[in-house]
Amino acid sequence: MKKLVTANAKPEREAIRAALVSAGIPKANVEVSVSRTPTGLDVDAMEAAALTGDNCVMGQIRDSGVVVTVLPVLATGKCFVGDTR
Repeated sequence: MKKLVTANAKPEREAIRAALVSAGIPKANVEVSVSRTPTGLDVDAMEAAALTGDNCVMGQIRDSGVVVTVLPVLATGKCFVGDTR
């Protein structure tokens, strides 16, 4: 994600997904938040998650920076709450 942000401070959702998949994460294990609000504005931060067993590797892009942490998988078997479409 850091390499992606270096090239584009506010990458689109599909660019984040593609970068994680190209890094070897199975597409089915990748979750990415929306990049635009319902009114069409850029969001303040993008979130991405990679499901790895009982954990989620969570990354956040905000202000051209990336922060990563590991959190437990939710009871739903997903990393995000709600619909990310």
